[in-house]
Amino acid sequence: MTMVTDWPFPIIKRSVVVRGHKTSISLEEPFWIEFHNIAHERNVTLTRLLSEVEETRSAGNLSSAIRMFVLANVKAALARASSGRMM
Repeated sequence: MTMVTDWPFPIIKRSVVVRGHKTSISLEEPFWIEFHNIAHERNVTLTRLLSEVEETRSAGNLSSAIRMFVLANVKAALARASSGRMM
């Protein structure tokens, strides 16, 4: 996990392709970096991971869905690390 410590982070608009369609997302750099790290850890392309998030989001826009996806993954990693220390 790459940690970025400067605040505030500007929102950066990026053009992406999701399920064959061009679209744009607006994310702060730390979310984009962590999303990229998750894709790398899972050995999938960013396009594939974007498609997975798009397929599973229930409401809201894709940018928000990515933020929630990243948050859930970070929380799960922290929980795994914490439970590993308790053993």
